[in-house]
Amino acid sequence: MGPFDDTRRVGGLAQSARPSSDATVWRLRLRPGVRFGDGTPFNAAAVLDNVERWRSSLVAQEIIGEPLADAPRPDLVRFILAAPDRAFGRRLASPRLGIVSPQAIAAAAGGALAPGEAGDSGTGAFELRERSAASLLLAVNGDWWGSDRGLGPGLDQLEFKVVPDVAERLSMLADGAVQVASDLAPAELRQVRANPLLTTVSSGGEAGLGLGVERSIRGIPADDPAPPLNGVWRTGIGVD
Repeated sequence: MGPFDDTRRVGGLAQSARPSSDATVWRLRLRPGVRFGDGTPFNAAAVLDNVERWRSSLVAQEIIGEPLADAPRPDLVRFILAAPDRAFGRRLASPRLGIVSPQAIAAAAGGALAPGEAGDSGTGAFELRERSAASLLLAVNGDWWGSDRGLGPGLDQLEFKVVPDVAERLSMLADGAVQVASDLAPAELRQVRANPLLTTVSSGGEAGLGLGVERSIRGIPADDPAPPLNGVWRTGIGVD
């Protein structure tokens, strides 16, 4: 969907994602004319390189398993599943997967990219502006391919603060110092639910952990018990 309260479903890197009648084969038609930050074209070969990268990631395996994939043509990728899965397209859109440049993958030993190693290799709307031990600042990439296609983003910049203490993260959320607090334990999540100005969403990660979110953030519906945060602005390969 689009940024803020725009509920349109707009294809990102994948213009369409269609399952077979038995939902064991998914066909993704890719958007033409997209390049990574390092200038490498985004195409089916790049997707297949990322599929191989995902095979070495436990996080990726948790999200989509280990599907087979092939590329009948440069703008088409097929995912072949071991069992029917009608939610595969939505899970493929997870921002925890990510699509990075094949050049970055080749430069990484064993094809696995550690956090921070991708550099300017992504296709997303944001780029790294500042980094310190206590925070990470992302700002809109003025050359992003999706801007003239109405894909957002709806924010000029995002700042991620490193706050190791769970109670302190909750306190900052309640005080309005941050709008999203991650990895809150069950006790903190109960406090969030008891606060009428806050809400919770599923983090999709470790059992028992979740996100606390300020209700005033448009694009994250407070009445949905587990909305996908990547629905706020579309940068993933999948489409909902």
